[in-house]
Amino acid sequence: MLNRHGFTLIELLITIAIAAIVATFAIPSFTQSIRNGRLTTNANEFLTALNLARSEAIKRGVQVTMLRNSTTSTQWESGWQVFVDSDGNETFNDNGTAPTCETTQGFPSEDCLLRTYPALPSGFTLRTGNSSYKDYIAFNPSGLSISSAGDTFRLCSDQADNSKSRSIIINSIGRARISTGTSTCP
Repeated sequence: MLNRHGFTLIELLITIAIAAIVATFAIPSFTQSIRNGRLTTNANEFLTALNLARSEAIKRGVQVTMLRNSTTSTQWESGWQVFVDSDGNETFNDNGTAPTCETTQGFPSEDCLLRTYPALPSGFTLRTGNSSYKDYIAFNPSGLSISSAGDTFRLCSDQADNSKSRSIIINSIGRARISTGTSTCP
């Protein structure tokens, strides 16, 4: 007589049913974790750009501007660029000659692109209020914002509620921080 070891059909069906029940609870939680991770990553990238602009203004001793790529004021989800704003007009101007980032007697003679940030992934919005930050954020050589008003940027996902969104809060001198949750999302 052979001694056979294995699972019966009933044992196998019970195991599959338990696995299905566990997956029913785990998958929505995992999906929410992915959304929260993406919101955090995008908020951190925007904060990094703000810190880059501020630190480069201090390091170079000139105005550095962060300009949105969108054609619509207050909408930053299309990306942004950080550049040395040699003439302080908050617009990127390159005279078209090589080399880029030319200087005259140690001072920039043309705007110098430091970094371009791509658009946010589909389904994400990054908006600001109707402050002076609706089109650009500029820092003077001391690292202070050239605007004396603070503002809050709202980073939202179309798949998350407002309590899961992120706020990038910029105070009146230009320091930024991230907070979870906003009062409104587009």
